[in-house]
Amino acid sequence: MRKFDNAREEWFQDPPYNLVDLYEEGLAKFADRPCLGVKNSRTGEYEWVTHGQIATRVARLRGGLARIGVGKDDVVGIIMNNSVEYPMVAHATYSRGAWFVPMYEKELLSAWQYIIQDSGMKVVFVASPDIHDQIASLRDSLPALEKIVVIRGEGDFTLGALEALGAENSVAAVKPDRDDIAGLIYTSGTTGDPKGVLLSHGNYTAMLKILRDSFAPLDEHTVSFSILPWGHIFGQVGELYHGAVCGGSAGLMDSLDTLIEDIQKVRPTALVAVPRIFNTIYAGVHAKIEAKGGLARILFNMAKKEAAKRRASGRKSLKLKILDKLVFEKIRGTFGGRLKMALTGSAVMNEEIKLFFQDVGIETYDGYGLTESSLALTFNGPVYGNLMGSVGTPGKHIRIKIDKTLTGENSRDGEIVAYGPNIMQGYYNKPQQTEAVMTADGGFRTGDRGWLDEKGFLHITGRFKEAYKPSNGKYVHPAAIEEDMKLNRFVASALLYGAGKDFTVALVVPDMAFLEPVAREKGLAAVDHAAFLEDEDITRFLDEEITSHLKQTYGGYEIPQKMLYSAEAFTVENGLLTQTLKLKRKKILDKYGEAIEALYA
Repeated sequence: MRKFDNAREEWFQDPPYNLVDLYEEGLAKFADRPCLGVKNSRTGEYEWVTHGQIATRVARLRGGLARIGVGKDDVVGIIMNNSVEYPMVAHATYSRGAWFVPMYEKELLSAWQYIIQDSGMKVVFVASPDIHDQIASLRDSLPALEKIVVIRGEGDFTLGALEALGAENSVAAVKPDRDDIAGLIYTSGTTGDPKGVLLSHGNYTAMLKILRDSFAPLDEHTVSFSILPWGHIFGQVGELYHGAVCGGSAGLMDSLDTLIEDIQKVRPTALVAVPRIFNTIYAGVHAKIEAKGGLARILFNMAKKEAAKRRASGRKSLKLKILDKLVFEKIRGTFGGRLKMALTGSAVMNEEIKLFFQDVGIETYDGYGLTESSLALTFNGPVYGNLMGSVGTPGKHIRIKIDKTLTGENSRDGEIVAYGPNIMQGYYNKPQQTEAVMTADGGFRTGDRGWLDEKGFLHITGRFKEAYKPSNGKYVHPAAIEEDMKLNRFVASALLYGAGKDFTVALVVPDMAFLEPVAREKGLAAVDHAAFLEDEDITRFLDEEITSHLKQTYGGYEIPQKMLYSAEAFTVENGLLTQTLKLKRKKILDKYGEAIEALYA
């Protein structure tokens, strides 16, 4: 594998340079502070463990890994949702000099098999006996796999047994070098097979120091609510590892069904989230106000109007103070009443929604990055500014270049190429794909399209590999349009299509919770989703709802002229969404391609 020059000396002047030392540095300061909160299934209340309590188990587990032969550059995996055991496995693995590879509980068996095979995994920790049995059924195809460790429950070998071994076999932590590999994170594979992104200890520690520098207000008193999976780079680095570095704590989401109830119990002060969380709450708040009508709607609209005046003048009126108490305080209560800021990624938050939450008193900071950049390349934040519509400025020691080879020198935007100590070491076992994205001077071609303004803020305009050209030859960047379509309360998911065609079409999954009342008003049996989506009145209603909003922002060639409606949701479970809720375009087109093409008949 080619070794890239990502460890330039000017980038690394602030030790420590490995995750083990960085973890121990934080532990020395915050051992007695709460670390993770887990909901008690019996009482429904959150119970907290400290950083020190987790570290004690990390030390025992490290000894256990040593006893079963895990050492430098061995591969240790985990299949589990966010949990107290998750950081134990991660930090114990790092302190043996081994590679840590996360996987998701809600994943296809074939995906687990691919990752375990591709990485040459030696030991895998699994959440339950059921997952143990599924992995055990594949043993013949996994020659490198020696141990399957069941974290909760019984099996060939359990976490408790491994910790007991370690208690009898205390070993000192291995301190990896800066360029040693810390682990692999497999990309979600939206357009093909997942790729194992090789990240070094230097990559991770550089990223964590950049976050610490850019989000200085986050400290040991910070409380977050864990929504994003730690198997993804955003949740893992932005919340789990960053929390250990700054001494903060996180309450773990029990389930999406109880998200609002649980978040009010944890009462976070900060969130690491994707814009969809805020989009959902925004739509819910407005739908609730519309349903109430009367005085509630009058006060709500008054509060929004006064907040807009405050933004223009910089002064908070007595009227707004009263309305804040009557209206906005209740919305803040949805998040527990203490939430002050949220770091969001994966897409730029809609301007209207971002302004709404700012008015409510919750600052949202859009950032931009990839697994290949160990999380972030640019971000808005409390230290370096927050510019609406941008994804912020590059972090310390990160440089962004706009390559206009694909767009032409006269174009404002081009491909975003990134340099920095956080850039990956390559794709594991994929030298050709690595060569395709890495420049000769150590830069990483993101495949994303954007431009830098005069103040250094980055603006994203699309993704080259998702963009397509209709027959008119103009680029359509579907992701932004799809996100805007989902701002309509009647749309749960959408996918645009139209490469080489005379016009754009869309596959749309309606939000049935909002559409059912419309169907009932039209005399249809709302429970029969598939049937009422074939009704011309319903489809005409949806067509008008979707296109009327898009016409305010997009050109005619970008707006879908025909739509196919499906009652089947895109989910992680049916393989049509990634774990971070991005569309798996290839899978969706494999399933619906023939029906979509029929729209052009």
